[in-house]
Order: sequence, then C-alpha cells, then structure tokens
Amino acid sequence: MSDKVQYTNSKVQKEDFTAGWKVALILTSLGVSLPMLYLGSEMALLMGFKNAVIAFIVSTIILTALCLVTTLIGTRSRLSTYMILRFPFGKQGAKLINLLMGISLLGWFSVALELLSDAISETLKVMIGLDVSLSLIILIGSVFITLTTIYGIRTLEKLANIAVPLLLIFLVYVIYIAWSMQDLTVANQQAEQTMSLFEGISALVGSSILVPVLMADFSRYIYSDRQSVFSIVGVAIGTPLVWIIAAFLADKTGEVDIIMIMNKFKLVLPAFILIFVSTWVTNATNLYSVSLTFSTLTDEGSGYTRLTIISGVLGTALALAGFSNYFIEFLNVLAIFAPAIAAIYIIDFFLIKKQNYDLENIQEWGIQALISWAVASLFACLAYFEIFTMTSAYYIDAFLVGSILYLGLHFMKRI
Repeated sequence: MSDKVQYTNSKVQKEDFTAGWKVALILTSLGVSLPMLYLGSEMALLMGFKNAVIAFIVSTIILTALCLVTTLIGTRSRLSTYMILRFPFGKQGAKLINLLMGISLLGWFSVALELLSDAISETLKVMIGLDVSLSLIILIGSVFITLTTIYGIRTLEKLANIAVPLLLIFLVYVIYIAWSMQDLTVANQQAEQTMSLFEGISALVGSSILVPVLMADFSRYIYSDRQSVFSIVGVAIGTPLVWIIAAFLADKTGEVDIIMIMNKFKLVLPAFILIFVSTWVTNATNLYSVSLTFSTLTDEGSGYTRLTIISGVLGTALALAGFSNYFIEFLNVLAIFAPAIAAIYIIDFFLIKKQNYDLENIQEWGIQALISWAVASLFACLAYFEIFTMTSAYYIDAFLVGSILYLGLHFMKRI
C-alpha cells in the first residue's frame, strides 16, 4: 500500500495491490502480542492444557470460516470495512457500528498497554531489582506509543516483518527447552475446572471476532481470490500457534505472566526485547485503527493527530484503571455484539447486492440491518445469561439470527 493513499472512501487501485502472503504475515503479527500470549496462558491455567487446546481448535475453525467469506468480500469489492458497512447499515447507521468497533479497538489498546507496562515492570525487577510504579510506566509507554503512531507507523510495520518471525522462532525454542527440562513440573490441577470448555471457546472467539469483521481492510489490497484465501493462513495457523505455545509454557511453569515464565528459563532479556517490539508495533497499529475509525464518525472528519492523542489519552485512562482485570468479560461482550455485524454484511454482499456495490446509491439509514443487529445482539445476551438459547453458543445465535432476520426483512420490504 502506498504511504499516502488510505482509500477510506474509494476502491483500492491496481497499483496498490499486494500478495496474499504479505497480508498473512500481518494477520499473524496481530496474534503475536502480549494480550494473545496472556490469553493462551490464562486458558491453560483456568481450563487445563488439554481443554485449552480443544478450545483453540474450535474457536480457530469458527473464526477461519468467517474470515474465508469476509476476505472475498474485501477482494471483490476493493472497499474498506467502513464503506462496506454503509451499504447494509446506511451512512448514518454505519457510524453507530464504527463507534462500537472503535471502542472495542480502544479496549484492546488499553489491555495491551497495561500488559506491556507490567512486562516492563517485571523485567526491571528481575534484571536489576528496580521497582518502578506501574502507573508511571503506563504513562511513559502511552506517550511513546502515541508519538510513534503519529510519526512512525510505516516504519513500525516494516519492523514487525522482522520482529514477529523472530519472536515465533524464539517461542518455539523456549518450547524445546521446556520439553527437555524433566524437573520442571507444575501443580495446576486445582485450577483446571475454573472455566468450562464453552466459556473458553467463547472468550477466544471474542478475542478475534473483529478480525473477520475487519478482514476487508486487509484483503481489499490482495491481487486475487486465491491469494486472498491463502492470506487466512495468518488466522488459521498463526494465532492458534501462539495460543498453544503460551498454554504449554503456562501449564509447564504454573505462571501466566510471560516474563515470569521466561525467568524460569533464564531468558528474560531476549524474551522481553522481542515481546516489547512486537507488542509495541501491534498496539501502535491498534491506536492507528482507533483513530481512523473515529475519524469516520463525522462527515467532515477530524484531524488524525488530534484523534490519535485523544484516543491515546482515553486508552491510557482505561489502563490506569486496571481494564485488563476485565479482559475475559470484555472478550465475551465482543462475542455478543460483533458476530451479527459480519453476518449482515455477508448476506448483504452475496444475496442482496449480488456482489455489486453501487457507490452512488447508499441510503442514510439501513433500518433492516440495524433492527437485525439489535435483535441478534439481544438474542446473544439472552443466551449468554442462559435465559434462552437456540444453539447453546451465543455468538452462533447472534450470527444466525442476524442473517435470517436481515434476509427476511429485506424480502418483506420488497413485497
């Protein structure tokens, strides 16, 4: 992609097309970060390693299936997710959905900032015995990430192409060391039943549900359908690989904190350097996405720098308030409200618009889509609180109700 053209409101042009493997690397980098490592570790300690692996596999199948469809929408339409959402939800309705996604991305920024700051704090304690206030590290880290988001996002993306593969290789090396340490045992039996398999799958689906929703932002640049489908390797293999590695190490050591895990193997410094770079890049990308998403909420738009600073301040406030303590709950909320968004724009593109978007014919409000999304989310809430369910999986309920209701309301309108 060129440095100057974002194609926020127009189709990507041929000169900016790219290969599917490059997008696969980007998608892999989204999973190689502290929040995903933390999530994999947490699942192992709460569910037991065996159940955690089952949850990783099931959630990956669900997310991959969704991505396979939404990636084709991006490649064939050449439009951003923001523009695609305007067709079913309308110009004004899409702003509401974008607000929800912007808040979700802000939550991810906050969690990653807090976990990164905690990793810095633990590394300082382990390496030099220095105890620095976590709040101070969060504030300094936020300023650092915000400035690099404003002035160096393209350089960071190039850095990620080096850091992410190195971190994956390093983590595999740590697995080898852990496997060979016969005296390394863990007493984790009491915690295995704290979280059910279903709850684990739900949290994992929630952790990555925005990837299929936002998949078009990546796939619109890919040359062809075939390469677009290949790019899903980043989701189908990259993310679950990180989860499994983190889960194995947590199960082996009994630790959820990645720095404490690395301390068991005397590898704190190299682990910290690689994790710091990958999470720094990922979180700068999160903040960049938050700013671009919020910029779509007004017709005239707002300055990128101003929105980045405001978003950084809001995310920092959440981190200081300890938002990561509600990480699993946050993921469950995403799994309630996001699936129907993907369902509705999939139905709209393939069955309603017949894969042909007319940029000159976009309504102000997509009432059918908004009603379908609201009702589907309500059904998901009822299923989540075990009041009423169709499939026993609230995210699947949301997807099915959103799809069926939107299709039904559209045809009722035509009668």
